[in-house]
Amino acid sequence: MIFFIEKMCARDMNVFITGGLGFVGRALAKALRDNGHGITIVERNPDTKPPAPGGIHVIRADASKPGPWQKEMITHDAVVNLAVVSIFTRWTAAKKEEIINSRVLITRCVADALKRNDRRASILISASAVGYYGFHGNEELTESDPPGDDFLARVCRAWEKEAMAAANYGVRVIPTRFGVVLGRQGGALDILRRLHRWRLGARIGSGEQWFSWIHLDDLAAAIIFLLEKKGVSGPVNCTSPHPVTNRDLTRALNRAMKTFPLVPPVPGFALRILLGEFGTFLLTGQRVVPRRLLDEGFSFRFSNIQAALKDCVGR
Repeated sequence: MIFFIEKMCARDMNVFITGGLGFVGRALAKALRDNGHGITIVERNPDTKPPAPGGIHVIRADASKPGPWQKEMITHDAVVNLAVVSIFTRWTAAKKEEIINSRVLITRCVADALKRNDRRASILISASAVGYYGFHGNEELTESDPPGDDFLARVCRAWEKEAMAAANYGVRVIPTRFGVVLGRQGGALDILRRLHRWRLGARIGSGEQWFSWIHLDDLAAAIIFLLEKKGVSGPVNCTSPHPVTNRDLTRALNRAMKTFPLVPPVPGFALRILLGEFGTFLLTGQRVVPRRLLDEGFSFRFSNIQAALKDCVGR
């Protein structure tokens, strides 16, 4: 993966990343390393994942539990908290508990470690999601809008509350509300790509639900940008300035892959039967814009969905 990211930080930093071997974490770690920063990753089972990029230190530990990894973490300049369990599956009671625990328990351990007076870390960038806002139809949403009250909104509220606890200890905390991340390998696009390759790439339900997205390269660049912007704290939407509807996404991906669907649109009731509450999530959405990133002067490489998909799948 190639990143065209200028060296944004005024000095080299040592950055500690939870979930650093995941889809987003690996890309961010490589981008930071290529900009001259030192990287340490904590991973529960690193042997089950491809090796870390060269020059990156990996600690084997369960970050949902206190341990020696916390002492290592606070010797770094900044912490980026990305470790989560994917939501892209049927939400059984057990899966919902796993989804919330993977976010809340790890973030709590991170924030608790930052209480220490001898810590060096002064910045915490903690992942969140646009699911924070709940479902709003066509309404455009920015960081100033209130949270929703569905399952994902409650998860995000609890997740961000744990992260913001570190602000009480003088840490600059930035919950970053991710849209759906599009990249060349992994993430939601892997699922969509297979469906379109099998000619199953039809719109979902009415196709009018909004899809807030961000290219993986832009997300990595945005996190580095926020590490440098000393005056920024509080929630930041990490999405493209131009969200699209499911209908437009489907058309753009078929165009990028030079495919066409052989099936009719997926009826909403069928999706709810197959996927339960997660099916309802796919039939709704949020029209989220990155107001704070734009106001701070961040420049997106991929603000247009067609250009983003051409880069991800058109090679």
